[in-house]
Amino acid sequence: MTPHVAFLRAINVGGHTVKMDHLRRLFEDLGLTHVSTFIASGNVLFDPPDEEPAALEARIERHLESALGYAVKTFIRPAAALPGIASTALAAAPHYTAETDALHIGFLNALPTESAWEKLLALQTADDRFYLGERELFWWRHGRVSDSPLSGNVIEKTLGLPTTLRSITTLQKLAAKSV
Repeated sequence: MTPHVAFLRAINVGGHTVKMDHLRRLFEDLGLTHVSTFIASGNVLFDPPDEEPAALEARIERHLESALGYAVKTFIRPAAALPGIASTALAAAPHYTAETDALHIGFLNALPTESAWEKLLALQTADDRFYLGERELFWWRHGRVSDSPLSGNVIEKTLGLPTTLRSITTLQKLAAKSV
């Protein structure tokens, strides 16, 4: 069985604190096996049931909202896909330098409309660039993300789609852990 990763939005940010052992138990309550977490930002590895990913995402979201009392958007990817997503992110942002830049991957459940994508591209600056993958958004920032006028919330509102961001470093470490 190929492990999968659930990238969760709204875990341990904005006053929502969830201990990782509690999060693991919530996933196990759903019948998921070999559940583990990676750093405290809502990355959960598990062996998936024989269920369509979209249906599983919805089931996890309902369960987490019921247990935690707030909505937790969920984005599932096969762990085997993570190295390719990381490679695509790096190739899409040819100016990225780990010492001076940030590169974030925004997980999406659907592609933005052409109009929404054009609105996001209109927000680009010399220091903030966006690229689109299969179901991921890549955000290259020259300098620190905290210095950008943009944020995950701005990106999400502009696209009209929920997303959750992970740094390229987190994604690469998660990819290495899950093989």
